[in-house]
Amino acid sequence: MITPVRRVAALCALAAALAPLTACGTAQDTRAVRTTDSATAPAAGARNAAPTPSRTPAAPSRTPTLAPGPAGLTPVFRNGPRTAGKTVALTFDADMTADQGPRAAAGEHFDNPGLITALRTLKVPATVFMTGRWAEEYPDQARSLGRDPGFEIANHSYSHHAFTDDCYGLPTVPEDAMRTDVERAYTAFRKAGVPSAMPYFRFPGGCYDQRALRAVSGLGVTAVQWDVVSGDAFATDADAVARQVLDGVRPGSVVVMHCTRSAAPTTEQVVRTVVPELRRRGYRFVKVSELIATAGGRR
Repeated sequence: MITPVRRVAALCALAAALAPLTACGTAQDTRAVRTTDSATAPAAGARNAAPTPSRTPAAPSRTPTLAPGPAGLTPVFRNGPRTAGKTVALTFDADMTADQGPRAAAGEHFDNPGLITALRTLKVPATVFMTGRWAEEYPDQARSLGRDPGFEIANHSYSHHAFTDDCYGLPTVPEDAMRTDVERAYTAFRKAGVPSAMPYFRFPGGCYDQRALRAVSGLGVTAVQWDVVSGDAFATDADAVARQVLDGVRPGSVVVMHCTRSAAPTTEQVVRTVVPELRRRGYRFVKVSELIATAGGRR
């Protein structure tokens, strides 16, 4: 019996022979990306396109994700295994709320090119949790990060409004608009030219509850939290932030920092301090996707 897989392969071969200009493949993006610290031996992997903004579940992903929780609840990832080697993921929230356009127009900087340059110079892979509004404000930077194999772009909502009622004073997304807010961010990434955002979602402020997890279920995303708070938000003492990171990192840690000059002006210096010290301690920098894969994430 000819299996579906063999039938597809045969049709592809026939199409290739008869029409060289016809492409034959799947909807998945198999562009290779680095998933390990490029200062050591980078491993190539594949990642698929972001969840399609629709009311149906995302297509099966080759990117590692966690299995849904009970009743299909969105799974939450905080850190990788503690016994799988000295790996650490640096993550950066590119925050910009939906109503901060006038502040950006007046000259406030919600981006941080110096930080990105430092990460590239130090050859540190990183995961950037980006809001859709940030991608709209800085499309060239979003596109550059999205096409750089040293980075992976993940979803931090469109509006950066909170998904719970009490979250650091942020405005609140109505429950019936939560899923749309996540989908809208992926749309903004595509419009900016980000080819394949990851199926990972970070709640604004890290605030979530069972209601929020239910609201975004079915999108195929894994919610990503952290186990090390850098404290870089609104900090002015880079040394104190660096000490907090270095004191908190353990094997498998996820560190949360920010990619916004106005709200986190010390982060570039923190990275330039923390990276060489962690390497001296034997740590290898990875992206969140590698930690999830190590934790047994499904593909």
